[in-house]
Amino acid sequence: MRKPRAMPVEALPVLPPLPGWISAAATETLEVAAFRSGAALAHLTLVAATPDVPLALWRDRLALEAAEICVGLAGRREAGGALRDALHLTKAGDDPGPAGRVLLQWSRAVARPISVSSLNRALDGIAPERIALCLDATGQTPVDCAAQVIEAVLVDCPRGETAALILADAVLAKSLGGSHLLPVLSLTLKARDLRLRGDELRLACHRAIVDGVRLALPMAGELARGAARLRVVAPKLRAKGAERAVDLFLSRDALAPAALAREVHDSLSDRAARRLCERLVELGALRELTGRGSFRLFGV
Repeated sequence: MRKPRAMPVEALPVLPPLPGWISAAATETLEVAAFRSGAALAHLTLVAATPDVPLALWRDRLALEAAEICVGLAGRREAGGALRDALHLTKAGDDPGPAGRVLLQWSRAVARPISVSSLNRALDGIAPERIALCLDATGQTPVDCAAQVIEAVLVDCPRGETAALILADAVLAKSLGGSHLLPVLSLTLKARDLRLRGDELRLACHRAIVDGVRLALPMAGELARGAARLRVVAPKLRAKGAERAVDLFLSRDALAPAALAREVHDSLSDRAARRLCERLVELGALRELTGRGSFRLFGV
């Protein structure tokens, strides 16, 4: 197979990194931690408004990261690749297993605008009334609202880490004026943090925000550059349904060729979808994510 072609480096977008003073380690009071997390969130909001960033894809890729954290909190060891397999290689209607269900919840939560109905569809065992109360949480800062949600959910359901973190990131995004959940707080909270209460939990959440933004920003830059490469090669594609396929890859963490064919059923056969994916890899616009020769998944 020919080596993927590279775009000129100067043509690829570069996003501003998180200023070093925000993430510098230091002994903190709650007030200092809140100031630093607010600065990190302000920087994140600016990056999210950059047209180069494929927001739907960024949300879905972060959902995979958050799901891996939640699976670990539940005492399981499935890594990102196993979670992708569980979700994308399970037939429609079949049970993807405990770890796959966690990723399914996160993927559904980030896919639609934040609302009681969309989160009720994503979350297992959480009543709409509880979701509504969480989304109406109030506090001095958006992070305080998120910490309040984590505490309330885990008091009622001590093993409900996934629901607590999804709802916390949802109320955080809503408090910041966002329309969609962007996993950030969930990326770095540890099991010991979730056992905290009151001001100790608030402090842990402020710290987790800084660390989560620090992890999310490089991914945004990587995906912005990947999206730019995909958009450059898109006009060269001659397969029917190629334009729709490009849009799907700009909004999904991963796709199997068979799933791509189902999404573009009026234009792409399974074989044509597979050849399109291979062509995009050849052009340097997609990656094959599994390293396997069969049951492959593709993404930016």
